[in-house]
This record gives sequence, structure tokens and C-alpha cells, in this order.
Amino acid sequence: MSSGIIQSYWPNFIDGKFRHGGAGKITVCDPSTGGALAEHALADTDDVNRAVGAAHRAHRSGALADLHPMERGRMVRAMGEYLADHIDEVKRTITLEQGKPLFEAEAEVRMAVRLFEYFGSMTESLEGRSVPCDNTRFDFTVYKPFGVSAQFMPCHYPIYIPSRTLAVALAAGNSCVMKTSELAPISASWLARAAQEAGFPDGAVNIFCGRRADAGAALARHPDIDHLVFIGQAGAATAVLADTAKTIIPSIVEVGGTSPTIVHEDADLDAFVAEARMGTYLNAGQFCCGMYRIIVHESRYQELIDRSIALAESLTVGPGMESGDGEFKPYMGPMDSHAQLDRVLDIIEDAKRAGAQCVAGGTRLPGAGSFLQPTVLRDVEPHMRVAKEEVFGPVMAVMKFSDERDAIELANSAGHSGLMCSVFTRDLGRMLRAAHGVRAGHIVSNQSIIGGAEVPFGGFGRGGHGSLKGREALMGYVQRKNVLLNL
Repeated sequence: MSSGIIQSYWPNFIDGKFRHGGAGKITVCDPSTGGALAEHALADTDDVNRAVGAAHRAHRSGALADLHPMERGRMVRAMGEYLADHIDEVKRTITLEQGKPLFEAEAEVRMAVRLFEYFGSMTESLEGRSVPCDNTRFDFTVYKPFGVSAQFMPCHYPIYIPSRTLAVALAAGNSCVMKTSELAPISASWLARAAQEAGFPDGAVNIFCGRRADAGAALARHPDIDHLVFIGQAGAATAVLADTAKTIIPSIVEVGGTSPTIVHEDADLDAFVAEARMGTYLNAGQFCCGMYRIIVHESRYQELIDRSIALAESLTVGPGMESGDGEFKPYMGPMDSHAQLDRVLDIIEDAKRAGAQCVAGGTRLPGAGSFLQPTVLRDVEPHMRVAKEEVFGPVMAVMKFSDERDAIELANSAGHSGLMCSVFTRDLGRMLRAAHGVRAGHIVSNQSIIGGAEVPFGGFGRGGHGSLKGREALMGYVQRKNVLLNL
């Protein structure tokens, strides 16, 4: 228990009130120590019914959906302002329950604030259009919110990712019922406080922690949800989407994938190393666009290996609370949980058995926390598990290619599409050919990070469907209504 830093018990937020859970409590652990951090209320089926009922009632009342868009936008922006005003407390909550360094947690909060700013300013842009007719008719379209948006959230960005869905859903006029991860449910309580402070009507925002098998299934199957957002692992997405299949509700899904990085012979390797610090080892590698598969031209292979080893060995690994504030540092925190650490270690061992060499890291650090050394694997082949699965850990798996066509084939060899491909080259033609040929939702040149709130974001192929940022995201939370007037 971290007395004096974080409260010992956190309730759910349903129908405008903080409430205990019908399924009791769940213990939330600090991944830096492995010990208990706090308890959180655990929802049962009755809690889910209460939350959906409140959201349904709030939507039907028009208390949010019928507001002038400007007023709704002000409330959305006010949520971001609340987070900004409490940034020191929020970032420490994130670090304690999820593990990332304080400077990364602060960046996460600031990105969340930007989402509320952006989508709060977009509410008045949802304009319909008139449709040309003869002079006996007038036809036009308008956009309306779906109603109750059910949202399933992961643990690796416990403020930013929930903010990404809440901001746009509320801006469009939907009421929200959000199920947090069981591993990191506490941070989302700050979003509940922000919604309350911003003046959202009771029932417009409901946030609870519940187990996937009961509360999660009850939410997905509920007949009164009108819209679904799922962000997480592909296997869990399959189960949730199967539960919603009978109601045929529209959905937005992002399940990531094993994003490739192509490094051509003309690449600036200084730029590559700087970006790999973020792309491979940010948040202990728990990053949906992580630079896990590095596909490098054979002429630069050894040089990139040497530089990557130096990068991995330059990072200090330790508790997020000991990282200090301020600018990004060569410091990495623990993984979310022992279960995720064990999974990544198993992928590393599988690669070694298949012939890959671990040239940096590859082992857990001593102690009770879920710490993994920054890892570099060489001699990786496309058939290996590390080259096919999303690692979701601080692991760089390096492969080589001989020509440009070979690079694109390797990038697409994981068997399903993903979120992002980074291309390191000075040749614009190569970059554009990769943009055409690689099956990914985003192709970026000489960097590892996709743009901000204004940039459309989402998977390609089996990596997901629907956009989670930009104006395209707003259109994913509304439905078109056409009106024909006989003059």
C-alpha cells in the first residue's frame, strides 16, 4: 500500500455516483513491487444493467444529445481542463498502477488533454448536406449519435486510450458505459471525476471495473447498447464481438498487430536509434505500434545490431516512481503484470530455440516487480513466433533483406495486417512504394510515432476497423438520417 500517495479504495462510477461493486473488490497491484497497491470495486451483472439503464435513460432524455453542440463541446473541453489541473496526481496514479516512468505518465496525460481539446472543438463541425432534387422536393441529411456506446478498454495506457474514446463519443452526443481493464482500473476514476466536474448529466458517463467473463459479457450482450468500441487483444475482441453479433450493432475495433520497420541501406541510423528508444522501449514495449520487427538491408545489418545493443544497454530499468519528472530519459519501467512478462519471456525463449540469438537483455530482473531487460534478438526468421505475434514487450527482433521487394514481402509476412510500418530511408520513391505495398494502417517515414489527435488512426485488414482519432473518428460515433420533404 502506498499510503499518502494513492487512496486505498476506488469505487465504480455509475449514474452520476461513485458506488461499491456487487461482485466485491479486486486488488490492484503495483507492477514495480508486485505488492498490493489499492482495492477497486468490482462490478457484477446488476451493476452493468444499472449503468446501461442510466446511459439509455440519459440518451433518451436528450440531456446530452439535444444540447447545442457548442455547449456539449465546452463540457468535453472542461474534462481535459480538469485533467490538466490535476496532472501531478493523475500521472502518479498511472505510474503506481501501470508502471510507466513519471515522465511518460505526464506525456500520457497531456495527450489525453489534447484529445478533449480537439474533439470538444469539433462538435459544431458535424454538418449534414442537402441533396439535389427537382423543385417539388427538398432532401437533406443530418447526423445523430448512436445512443449508448459500450467501451472495452486495455491497461497499457489507462488514461489516454479511455480518453480517446470518451472524448469523441461525448462530443457526438452519445452516452457511455466503459469497462476498464482489471489490471489498471484506477486511473479511469480521474475521468469520472472530470465528467462530474464538467457537468455531464447523470448517466452520460459510466465507468466500472468488471471481469470479462461476467460483467464484460453482460455489457456486450445487453440489448440496450447501440454502439461498441473495443481496444485490446485479438482473442478478447473475438469473444466480445461474438457476444454482440445477435444485436448487429456498429463497432470500432483496434487489436494492433506486429508492426514492421523497414531500414534501407541509405537510412540515417542515428535517427533510427533515437526513434527505437521510443518505438521499441516506450512503456516497456507495451505499445500498439511498437517497433518489434526490424527489417534491415543486409549491408547495414551488423551496424544496426551494434547500435541497437548499445541502445538497449544504455537504458536504466527500475520503478516508475524513481524515474523523476521532466524530459524523456534513458529509463524504462516494469511491464504491466507478471503474466505479460511471462508471455514475452516465452516468446524470447521460443525464438532462441528456433535459431535466433539474444544479443542484449532477454531476462527478467531480480526482485518482485515485473521487470524485463531491454532485449535485442538477431537472426530472426519470418516463421518464428516473435516475427508473427505482437510481442507487446521491450523486444527488438532483427531480420535482414536484400532488395526492396523482399523488404515489403517480409513486412507483410506476419499473416495479418497491422497498425503501422516505419520506413527509414532518404528516398521518397521507396517510401511511397512501401506506402502502396505494405498492409498497415499507417506508413511513416523516419520516425516511430503517429501524429496527434487530428490524424486518423486505426488498423488495416485484421488490425481493426474504424478510426480512433481525427475527423474520421467523429463520423464513427454518429449515424446518418435522411429527410425528404415533398413541397
